[in-house]
Order: sequence, then structure tokens, then C-alpha cells
Amino acid sequence: MAATFAPSSTVLGLGRSSLSSTSPGLVKLPNVPRSRVAKFRKCTCFQRDWLRKDLNVIGFGLIGWLAPSSIPAINGKSLTGLFFESIGTELAHFPTPPALTSQFWLWLITWHLGLFLCLTFGQIGFKGRSDGYF
Repeated sequence: MAATFAPSSTVLGLGRSSLSSTSPGLVKLPNVPRSRVAKFRKCTCFQRDWLRKDLNVIGFGLIGWLAPSSIPAINGKSLTGLFFESIGTELAHFPTPPALTSQFWLWLITWHLGLFLCLTFGQIGFKGRSDGYF
């Protein structure tokens, strides 16, 4: 079924000035019911405080990552020690950035990945426990 248009119809805003707008940049939609617009404004399905940050999680998560990463398990050295040692090595030639083959990148990515995993699981566990999931 093909749609037919009346030949004398004009598109609002393009033909003659048939829009009643207070400012030139605003266009009013003529046939939108107010109830339909109000429905979208009252959506409460998403919590405003979605992060629900808690300093206990940050503190315990940091301690929970520093303790195991400080155990000397890699050739008699700890992951934290290797990471901080590589920071010092790279700062020795400061204006020059670390090379792509530097061990600094391995220790940086490994240490931070472990920290963020520990913080993420800590947040899930702490908030899950306080909300009664487990």
C-alpha cells in the first residue's frame, strides 16, 4: 500500500513560516501527547547512586592486593617490589619514555590488573553481602 500526499501540503519549517516558536532554534512537535513525554521523565529503573562507593571497599581492597603482591614469589622478589623498582629505573632517564620492550610495562599491567580485579570483586562481595544476596 503506497502512501499518497496532498500536493498542496508543506513541510513544517521548510515552506512558509507556520511554526510558532519563541526562539529560532526550537521546533514544537504538534501531535505528541503530554502523557507520552511524561512517561520517559519518570523512569526510576536506574539508581542515581549506581557506584555506591564505600571507603571500606577501597581500603580493604588495597590491603587485600598489597599483601599477596608483596610476597617474594618471582625469583625471590615480589610483584610490588619489581613494579616499584622498574618505576625507579625508568625515572632515572626521565624525559625519555620507557621503551616498548621494557619490563616496566609488564609489571605495570600485571600489578594494576590485579588491583582492579581485587577492588571489583571486593565491591561485588561487600555490596552483595550488605544487600543480602549471599
